[in-house]
Amino acid sequence: MALEETGSDEAGELFVIGGAEDKLGRRTVLREFVESAGGEDARIAVIPTASSLGPEIIDVYRAVFTKLGAADVVGVRPETREQAADPAYVDRLDDVTGVFMTGGNQLKLSSVVAGTAFGSAIIAAHRRGVTVGGTSAGASIQSSHMVAFGAGGATPKQRMTQVAAGLGLFENCVIDQHFEQRNRYGRLLMIVAQNPQLLGLGVDEDTAAVVRRTADSTTLRVVGRGAVTILDPADLVTNAYEAKRSQPILASGVKLHVLPAGAAFDLERRLLLTLPSPAEDGHADELALANADLRRLTRDIAAEDKSPAVFRRRLARRQKGTTR
Repeated sequence: MALEETGSDEAGELFVIGGAEDKLGRRTVLREFVESAGGEDARIAVIPTASSLGPEIIDVYRAVFTKLGAADVVGVRPETREQAADPAYVDRLDDVTGVFMTGGNQLKLSSVVAGTAFGSAIIAAHRRGVTVGGTSAGASIQSSHMVAFGAGGATPKQRMTQVAAGLGLFENCVIDQHFEQRNRYGRLLMIVAQNPQLLGLGVDEDTAAVVRRTADSTTLRVVGRGAVTILDPADLVTNAYEAKRSQPILASGVKLHVLPAGAAFDLERRLLLTLPSPAEDGHADELALANADLRRLTRDIAAEDKSPAVFRRRLARRQKGTTR
């Protein structure tokens, strides 16, 4: 397992975030992203192409990253492949130290960005040492193979999901997000059963798989509240090539690694490197005391596969319920 071949030992870290990252409390995942991007010297480009929200999605991340100490945050939002080929958009990535792709529709993100000058600029930035991160859709597109869409469920079934090409920053891998929260075990198993050359990576919400490449190794460490699940199909036995329609797929011999925060994993040798430390006391209580409505709004913006109209309907139902 390796990152996109860089020709250098100075490739930036990748932050593969499972969505719904905390923006109100400790902000552990985003804090580490800013530090990796340069801390007080960080200049971060936020790319909200996947999002159905308007300028407010940039405002949210600008406020959070600035609060965490970043020197500058700029929004860069190509909406068409024509714009993604325009130097006016591409050149804005020339002097950044961090690139952050928001959540939303990952198929839209890949359709607009992958294979364009703008997509190449993201790859080039990573090669020269820029930290590249993304949440939800922005996580999925970092891998060579990307989940385009599909149903949840624990059992792998034929035709359960569809795969598209990602940016390939993380080679020979497929990434899924909101993993535990939306029960996406089955669809990730389906993909690795059909493509046993790929390592399956499932990332929980408010959790990041931080991938770093050196001359000697490619390692993954886990940051945040949840876990990163790795499915290694090297010794797979499957009937995926003959299962019909939506039949369950045989997937035997898949090696499972569930890595909580603090764990580190060698992606080349596929071995655990570091055991996690005991969880800090009080973190769960702190999260439980946070304002429920703000926390829910943060989750919706980060997950970002719903339109503003859905939020308005949900609010109307709540208000109607309180007036009865």
